Amino acid sequence: MKNLVLLSCILFCSILLGQGNIKQVTPLQVYQNDSISVASYNYEGVLQLLKTDDPNKTYVINFWATWCMPCVKELPYFEKLNTNYEDKNVEVLLVSLDFPKKIESSLLPFIAKKKLKSNIIVLNDANVNYWIDQVDTSWSGALPATLIIKGEERKFYERSFTYEELENELLNFIQ
Repeated sequence: MKNLVLLSCILFCSILLGQGNIKQVTPLQVYQNDSISVASYNYEGVLQLLKTDDPNKTYVINFWATWCMPCVKELPYFEKLNTNYEDKNVEVLLVSLDFPKKIESSLLPFIAKKKLKSNIIVLNDANVNYWIDQVDTSWSGALPATLIIKGEERKFYERSFTYEELENELLNFIQ
């Protein structure tokens, strides 16, 4: 079983590297269901995923969960943003904060049902008092929350968005 999980992790990371999106970082675990695979990382792993040598790369990172109705409502806006700006050096990363015991029973079926195409990972780090402050000291921990990063520039939002609001915030980074 351990060999199967290790093989899945290697395969998952290889697929992502082949797409040129996320850097290779060993996940804590890879959850799979049919054609859906989601890797789980601690906070340090998430930070490694976001390191880039390209100062023109813009990340739109949305912290969400399947049990958060405002999060679910705005997910199509992040999907649309991902599609509309994929050729403009913009990467959307959906960071699920679903509980680890619910990933296989709730998160994977949700991803399949909603046909989500953006990069999705699970942040599985029990030290929430540490990483919430590391994301942004103003973050209370409420969801949804979004962080946009380009080089040294970053802006944090503890709120939900319409598509137009989200796109306008992104345009502040890429224009």
